[in-house]
Amino acid sequence: MKGIHFIWFFSFAQACLGQNWNISEVGNLPEPVANNAVCEGFSTEGTFIYSFTGIDSSLTYSGIHLKTWRMNTQTLQFEQLADVPDTLGKVAAGASRVGNIIYIFGGYHVLANGDEISSNKVHRFDVSQNQFISDGAPIPIPIDDHVQAVYKDSLIFLVTGWSNTGNVPDVQIYNTFTNSWQAGTSTPNSSMYTCFGASGEILGDTIYYFGGAGGFNFGAQSRLRKGYINPVNPTDISWAVSNPISGFTAYRAAACKTPSAVHWLGGSNVTYNYDAIAYNGSGLVEPANQAVFYVPNAGLLDKEESLQIPMDLRGVGNVSETQKYLIGGIGLNGTVLTNVLKLDYEGTLFVQEVQKSKESFLVPNPSTNRVFSSASGYLKIFDSKGALVLTKEVLKTDFIEINTLPSGLYFAQLRNDKSLFRQRLIVTK
Repeated sequence: MKGIHFIWFFSFAQACLGQNWNISEVGNLPEPVANNAVCEGFSTEGTFIYSFTGIDSSLTYSGIHLKTWRMNTQTLQFEQLADVPDTLGKVAAGASRVGNIIYIFGGYHVLANGDEISSNKVHRFDVSQNQFISDGAPIPIPIDDHVQAVYKDSLIFLVTGWSNTGNVPDVQIYNTFTNSWQAGTSTPNSSMYTCFGASGEILGDTIYYFGGAGGFNFGAQSRLRKGYINPVNPTDISWAVSNPISGFTAYRAAACKTPSAVHWLGGSNVTYNYDAIAYNGSGLVEPANQAVFYVPNAGLLDKEESLQIPMDLRGVGNVSETQKYLIGGIGLNGTVLTNVLKLDYEGTLFVQEVQKSKESFLVPNPSTNRVFSSASGYLKIFDSKGALVLTKEVLKTDFIEINTLPSGLYFAQLRNDKSLFRQRLIVTK
């Protein structure tokens, strides 16, 4: 089966922020699984992480199944539950929790002849009863590998994704209270928006989704899309998209949110089929070992690299705003994993810390030998590759000598007790 406004933030944020996630392996599923829908659940028995459907270590159509597992986060013990109530195994489903019910949407089946069929099923699992209940109303347009996110603890948005023969622009909104569907404002029907294997989250009244595969050759997508949801009429969505972002892709990554940011954990930089073989003919795909994140209030998109996070992920166990769990996935050399990863968010960039000034705090700009600071604080200047080239504590009205800096584009940050200022700085000789 299938700018420029952003760029200066990208160039230096990693050097400023450092690592956001503390990752530890805390357990192992009894058997390997990937492309499985993962979700959290809370009951009087404790806190659990659930895995629904997926593919086993064979990475073949016959290894696609309907198995359900739950792990107790205190004892780290797994229990196999009843299978997802469908007639044939599937991958690329999505799971979301509202209250005590976990909703498992869509996914696709693979037949022996290679045909793939998108699912219209809505399976419902009652966490308090520890069992499946009757299915919900069918999805109007069968869907898999879609973006899925919860809005205001009541509505579940399914955005774009693959439906049997191609990517679709549809936004399908499920009301968990009425067990009914509404159509939201579709994304524009272009490869800038429509994709499969993307993921996203809703922060406030805006849905953000990133990555995925689209276009004629199923190429990895490098655009951030966002849709503002009208809180009075949630079917009314205003869509926008970034320019392509060089060096940023995330295919089948797991999306989650922290208090001020959306994160895309793991995934790959090359798109592939359920067997982990690249669509572009390059062979077995390897994980990107990254975590991309976006801070809306700062307009800041960046990524952490060299993180041991697998690919082929379809969801996160959201225990809290800052504690997440991943189960399974694909690691190096096409190895389907049993690993359970616990991720504790330790990032320090929060919304209230960011101040975007329309005017430069270092002048003149461009400059040749020295600049004047209009604010006091601790100054850092980074080159275009993100390397720190100057640090200095400055007072308001101070002059800063920059005569040692070669001509080029730089990025300046000044932090004090009240604000964080940032700007581009051009040095000419």
